[in-house]
Formats: sequence, structure tokens, C-alpha cells
Amino acid sequence: MAGASTSGAAASPRPRGSDGPTVSEGAATADPQVIFTPSGRRGRVPAGTTVLDAARGLGVDIDSVCGGRGICGRCAVTPAFGEFAKHGITSAPSHLTDAGEIEAAYRAEHGLAADRRLSCTASLTGDAVIDVPPESQVHRQVVRKDLDARPFVLDPVVRLHTVDVVPPDLATPTGDLGRLFDALGAEWGLRDLHADLGVIRALQPALTRGDYRVTVAVHGGRDVIAVWPGFHDRAFGVAIDVGSTTIAGHLANLTDGTILASAGVMNPQIRFGEDLMSRVSYVMMHEGGEVELTTAVRKALDGLLAALANKAGIKRVEILELALVGNPIMHHLLLGIDPTPLGTAPFALAVDTAVELPASELGLRTHPGARVYVLPCIAGHVGADTAGVILAEEPHKATALTLVVDVGTNAEIVLGNRDRLLAASSPTGPAFEGAQISAGQRAAPGAIERVRIDRETLEPRFRVIGVDAWSDAPDFAARLETAGTGVTGICGSGIIEVVAELYLAGIITADGVVDGSFAARTSRVVADGRTFSYVLHAPGILVTQNDVRAIQLAKAALYAGIRLLMDQLGVETIDEVRLAGAFGSQIDPLHAMVLGLVPDCDLAHVRGAGNAAGTGALIALLSAAARREIEGVVRRVEKIETAVEPRFQEHFVEAMAIPHRTAANPNLERVLTLPARRGASAADRGADSRAARRRRRVEAATNAATTQPIAAIGATIATSATGDDR
Repeated sequence: MAGASTSGAAASPRPRGSDGPTVSEGAATADPQVIFTPSGRRGRVPAGTTVLDAARGLGVDIDSVCGGRGICGRCAVTPAFGEFAKHGITSAPSHLTDAGEIEAAYRAEHGLAADRRLSCTASLTGDAVIDVPPESQVHRQVVRKDLDARPFVLDPVVRLHTVDVVPPDLATPTGDLGRLFDALGAEWGLRDLHADLGVIRALQPALTRGDYRVTVAVHGGRDVIAVWPGFHDRAFGVAIDVGSTTIAGHLANLTDGTILASAGVMNPQIRFGEDLMSRVSYVMMHEGGEVELTTAVRKALDGLLAALANKAGIKRVEILELALVGNPIMHHLLLGIDPTPLGTAPFALAVDTAVELPASELGLRTHPGARVYVLPCIAGHVGADTAGVILAEEPHKATALTLVVDVGTNAEIVLGNRDRLLAASSPTGPAFEGAQISAGQRAAPGAIERVRIDRETLEPRFRVIGVDAWSDAPDFAARLETAGTGVTGICGSGIIEVVAELYLAGIITADGVVDGSFAARTSRVVADGRTFSYVLHAPGILVTQNDVRAIQLAKAALYAGIRLLMDQLGVETIDEVRLAGAFGSQIDPLHAMVLGLVPDCDLAHVRGAGNAAGTGALIALLSAAARREIEGVVRRVEKIETAVEPRFQEHFVEAMAIPHRTAANPNLERVLTLPARRGASAADRGADSRAARRRRRVEAATNAATTQPIAAIGATIATSATGDDR
């Protein structure tokens, strides 16, 4: 990076041509007293001081891009008039100067509410009460209900500043960059600046076109990464969750936190392996494999940026900042780092701290000066996506013992509270996302997503994505035809519900065997080779014995990981449960608990958390303070490696039963009656013996997990679910 620097410590930003007012808080003088709400800051300033100058002198948070030139409108405030006995002052319209030509021009061109004034043009002539609305605050609170995001304070990493640069002359040989830095120091208090080479190349043309007025983007208060002629007030960023199955992104306005577009794409690395360890195996067995996978995911990200920009109606060159999260293997492959060390103990990360780099280094077509921030990883199998989940859900601030699970091909698990926080990952495999299920599919229109089975008739009813009616509704067929989707398969939330419902109806035993004796009661239980299946929707959509096994293996891996963290904390119960992820947030809490996906908990305290990893990336995109926070939090998270924990095998085998072989379910049993445990019918004893053989394979794989080149448990989940159950 080419650069230059200025001397002196950083000062508070101030409008052009001002050394800042002399402000005294509570001084007994004839100077006007100004009180700002909602901050409550107050003080006296010399008559004629602009409201913006007074605010900054008192440390009041007011936004401005143009530096007090009356052209950005970001500093608009609402004067309050009347007697304020609480404050002991009278605020009148005459205590502010009238709107001049600059404010009138802005009002005519851009519009300004009748009760608003531009704080950079309105000067104080008497006592005044000034309200700073949220949209005029730099560090405003951002509320994103559409993304299930908690409120957070906007703290832009990239800020825009408009300055007037002194034109060159023969008497002062300082270069244009030096004079730009001088202007930024004088008008905005920015010191010790550096500039990208691209900015240096673009600076002189911008100065010429802007008649020596330019707007620059400053990253982190230090690096000038972009320059435009004249006034410019558009800056955008993208938060991306690089999942092993899907890649999701949100494009936001960096100046106010508004989400302008959201989109997702499939991760093209799936063709190299559906689960993470399969991709590591591909790299190990194919020379140059890591380059193939890196190229694939980077192209996908670049395409996602194009889609987001098109959807938001902006140009890609206006994207100045990106924040990324992903599991450790996605993290390494995206950065072009060989992931094979993550496939064997001790599962060493190449880097666990946050990574900052130019977007161009990842081959992403954005603004030439755009930066990428990758959240820190926690451990070899606990990545930046988990850091994003922690940032979004804040278990480290909770008093209650909180479990956060990001359910996907590789489940991330966080358990703890403000006293202690643990994290782990568990290789659940792709079954939860519809893969390895006979009629499984991604969550798309036509996929069955909700299922109920009548306990008496054993008949099902279901809902499909894209149709707002249950299948037993009189107009369901008509609605299905109108939607044009048909019934195409079962997605992840649907398979969770149908297996849980089959168990509650008694068709599936606690050991996960489809009980063939029910064929005498319903035509929906049919022979399928030497096992039985349940016909959910004819023709062709069945729940097979192998489907049930795939879900058992996946849920047992997840439960075992959770149980290990509970062991480490020495607890038997959990107060709060958050189910995160594109799939996890769609799971019905009751069915999740019936299946034994998570430990027993008060159902009122179990809820979906949306795409928490992506939400964490969004918060990091829009808040420098949040970045500092998560970088500190991850350093105190205790990491548990499930692959090397001796009790994982024990917990895994116990969790294969539905809901669980030994764990009590007092909260669940308060809301429904679970079937009594019973033995399988004679026709199904062969299936039970095959299940026993499978458990022995799982145990052997678990014992070998620390020495094999890939995580053996994940491989077992993949092969056992689709292998011969006979």
C-alpha cells in the first residue's frame, strides 16, 4: 500500500472553516444555552455558533458527509420550541437564524420536513432545545426485524468525507495527496492517514473534475480507499455467510444500515463432496484440488455480488466493504489456504484471528479499494460462522444457560452464559438439508415442510412450500395447481416432522425401526425389501427405513456434541435454546424435542434464531465496535473437539434412540404423552440386529477419529445412511 501520513494526534471532526466553538457546560454567561436530546448534553456557546459546531463541541453524535456545506442533509435536526421548566429555559424560533439560500436550495431539491433544520446552516442566537433524530446520528441503533437481528449500534467502518482541497501553486510544492490529507485533518480531524495506490492515481483527475472539491472514503479512520469528484454520499457493503451448502448475502447501505437486497446461491463445491470432510478428502486425493475448490467458491461469491447489486439497483463498483463468515474449511478454501490440516488431529488452523484484506485478492469485482473482513475462527472445527452466531445471539451476555445451535451439514454448538462459554462442532451430515433422504430435496416450492399424522387413522396431512394450505383442505389441489409446483419431495424441516410424527403415532419404535405390523392397520405402511416404508404422498414420496436411519445418525451426532458441552459445564439442564441457520430456524421446536435433536427444555424457551451466522456477519459489516467485541469474546471461548472426546461415542449411541435412550423428558411430557417403549415385531428384529451392527460401525469409526485422515464420524454418517440396511 502506497501512502503518506500527517503528524499530530487525531482530533474531533469539525465543519469546514471552523476551529470549533468555545463551549462551557453550565457557565453563567449571556451566551446561548443549547440542550440536545435524546443525549441530554447541554452547554453554552458563543452567539452565532452553528448547531452542528455546538453539537460537536459538546460531543453530541450528529452525522455529516459534506462537512457543513449544506449539501448532504445528514445533519438535519428538529428544534423544539416552548417553555422547558425542566431545563429552566425558553426555546423560541427566533433563537435560531432564519434558513438561508443554502438550506432553501437543499429543501427545494431534496425535500426537508417543515420542522427540520440543517444543523450546519442554522446558528444559535438564543437558548434552544435541539432534538437529533435517529437518522441523523452516526452511531444510531439499527433494528433488523426482517433478519431476526438484535438491535445494535451503527458504527461505520467506512465513512465518507467531503473536503475542499487547496489548489496547487508554485509557492507550495506539496503534492495533491499531502494537501488532501491536510484538508482532512483541518476539516475532519483525521491524522496519520494512508492512501491506496489506486486513490493516488485517481486523485488528480477527481480534483480537476470537482474543482478541488472531492469526497473520500476513509476505512477505519486511517486508510483512504476511494475518491470521487465533488460531493458523493453512496457507499455499500455486503455481509456473506459462506455455508457448505448455500451461500447467503445481504447488501446494505453503509451509512444507515438499510438492507437493500438479499440473495443466496448454492455452493458449487457440492460437486466435490456434499459434506466438509468429503471436500477435504478430495483435496488430499487430487493434486491441485484445493485450487479447484477455491476457484469454485470465489466465482460463486462474485456471482452473488452481481446478483445483489442488480437486485438493489446499484453498481458493483459502489461496494466498498465486505464481511464474511464460514466454517473453518470454507474459511480456508475461500482464502486459498490448504484445508487438509483440518482433517486430522490436532486440527490446526492456519489463522484464528480476524483477517482483513483487499477484495481484489479474492477475485471479487467491487470497488478497487474495497476491503474484506473475515471474522475470527475459534478452533479447528469451530469457525468464523460460530463467531457470527455468538455476535448475533450474545450468549456471552446472558444470565441464563443458553444453547445456540446452528444446524446444517456441520452443526456449530455454543453453550454457556456470561460466566463461561463453550463451543464445539458436530458432523451431522447433509440429511437435515434433504440430502441422503430418498425423497429429500432443498427447501424450494413444492417441498413438503410440515407434517401431521393422525394417531387413530395414521393418515397424514402436510403443507408444501409455496402453498398456504394443508393437504386436507378442500381447495388444496386447486391452490397447488395455481402455484404450479406440485408436490416434489421433502425438505429438512419436513423430514424432521414426519419422523417425529411417525414415532408419536407408534409406526416407528424408539429404536427407529419402521414397525411392519402396522401394515395390517394402514395401506401407508408398505414392505420395502426386507424393511418397511411409510407412504407420505403417492406416488413416490415415501419415508424409508434408511431415511429414518439417516436422521437418527445426524441427530445423534448433534445431541452427543451438545451433551459433551453439558458435561464440561457440569450441568444436566439448559435454560434457553436457539435453533439457528436457514434450516434450524425452520424446525418446529416441539418436533425437534420429540426427535431428540436437542436436550429437554421448557418449550417456551426454545425458538428459531434465523441465519444467526449471516446476521453476525451483517453486524460486523456495520459496526467497528462489534468487530472489536467478537475478537475479544472468541479468545475466551473454550473449544471442545468432539472427535477426540472419549465420551462422544457413549453419548452418540445413547442419542440414537428417539427421543433418547436414557435421558428424561419432563418438559416434553408436560405437553404430550410419549409412546411407551416396546420391542419391535418379529418381522423387524432383523432390522434391530442391523441397527446394532451399524452402532458397532459407528463406535469403531468414533474410536478411530483421531488418527484417520478425515473425520470418521462424518464419513460414517454419510455411508451408514445410504448403505445397505440389510
